[in-house]
Amino acid sequence: MAEFLRVVQGKLIVSCQAQEGDAFQGPENMARFARAAVEGGAAAIRANGPADVRAIRQAVSVPVLGIEKRPLDDGQILITPSFEDARALVAAGAAAVALDCTVRGQRYGALERLRRIKAELGVPVAADIATLEEALAAACAGADTVLSTMRGYTAETARVTAFEPAFIRELVSSVEVLVIAEGHIWTLEQARAALENGAHAVVIGTAITRPREITARFASAIAEWAGRQFHNYIGLDLGGTNIKFGVVSGQGEFRFSGAVPTPASEGPGAVLERLKQVARECLDRAQGLAIRAAGVATGGWVNPSTGEVIYATGNLPGWTGTRLGAELESTLGLPVFVENDANALAVAEKRFGAARGADNFICLTLGTGVGGGCYAGGRLNRGGHFLASALGHILVEPDGLPCTCGQRGCLEVYANAAALLRYAGETRFAAAQDVIAAAHAGDSVARQAIRTLVGYLARGCASLVHVLDPELLVIGGGLAERNQLLLGWLAQELDERTTARHCRRLAVRPSTLGYYGGVAGAAAVAQERIRADAC
Repeated sequence: MAEFLRVVQGKLIVSCQAQEGDAFQGPENMARFARAAVEGGAAAIRANGPADVRAIRQAVSVPVLGIEKRPLDDGQILITPSFEDARALVAAGAAAVALDCTVRGQRYGALERLRRIKAELGVPVAADIATLEEALAAACAGADTVLSTMRGYTAETARVTAFEPAFIRELVSSVEVLVIAEGHIWTLEQARAALENGAHAVVIGTAITRPREITARFASAIAEWAGRQFHNYIGLDLGGTNIKFGVVSGQGEFRFSGAVPTPASEGPGAVLERLKQVARECLDRAQGLAIRAAGVATGGWVNPSTGEVIYATGNLPGWTGTRLGAELESTLGLPVFVENDANALAVAEKRFGAARGADNFICLTLGTGVGGGCYAGGRLNRGGHFLASALGHILVEPDGLPCTCGQRGCLEVYANAAALLRYAGETRFAAAQDVIAAAHAGDSVARQAIRTLVGYLARGCASLVHVLDPELLVIGGGLAERNQLLLGWLAQELDERTTARHCRRLAVRPSTLGYYGGVAGAAAVAQERIRADAC
């Protein structure tokens, strides 16, 4: 084994194998693959079965690591399951033999077989393993090297779906024999990472020698791009005041959009029927467009797996328990995905808006209510019960005004549209937008009203910043539109209210998605879920 390991040190071993039914199956084709691999710089070849080993040995001069894949009585393939298989591989010209030394392999006598191969055939033995414990057992039994081949392909490691450099590092630091990295290696970066973490050599197979799988990867990537480019998604944004709707392309472009009042005061049945009506009208208007799915952004917290509203506040009375996903799927005949409205807006900001490129950010919406969504480490945070990001219900005023959620003193009560009117004098302005326009025109009462709202908003946001340490705060909703006063004053107050200011690079930006941002968010949620299901 010393010579074999010397030859492959810091080099590439190419696995030349073809599955049953593959267009390239057969010794002659495998020999051609091996010759091409060696011409490209491979230091050794891994091959399956005596016929392939013999053909490859006649075509190239580099050493061959031989295996024999054979189905056993449990219906699954085992690598080199018998001593006779190993003998046939060596007779065909294999310089070394590999066998499955996982827990399953050990149940079929792998460790005893390993010792016999070394003793009677006089060739080095490589142990294919999936866990550290299996590697240690194989090394103790006399394996000359261990390979991470089976990581992710056993019942115990089924959760592993990608190459793990850390596992290679763990093997190298724990096992007394040399480690060769194999399995789930698709990219140059992964191959380098294997060597950087101590691997003696790297085995790559599918990414080099299986044209069907290589083609499938490219075809899938192209299909995904085409889906984003050519597929369209219905987006429905259900709020306490309006139902906004539209059809959105995979690139975030609106085909059309609109809004109708939400009949919240008429009860959940009326709201659901109105939503179904709007969804049907969207589908009718979208004739000629390729509609892939529909997304719904709704007030209240949602179980995204079932599409059910698990809890809603008084902004949508009686909405708790509504099975939105199932109801709309039966109406549209399309996949329907449901998400909390603020979470959906955060998804849209990440895909199409102000948060593109950010992995840690908070998105706040200021309107009839105050909602929020956040990304942490590049992932949408839904929490353990899908109730995370109740940002509008952070306490900002102990024993303060009652909130629609049943608590008192919530941020929502002090930073929504009704609060802005209250600060400005409820009889002076007809709507929050009138206050905003007056403030920007220099009205001192309106400016002070926005100042007061910003004070409460900054108090709540400072708590979020201290807990989540975001790089970005995106402010959307009706109160943020065309309201540079609010955004500028909020940035100033946050600078005063947060600790370690010199260590933070917190940016405050307005949403770039506008009035129909929630519709874009609903469509983006549908697109992401379709993509995830396809994977």
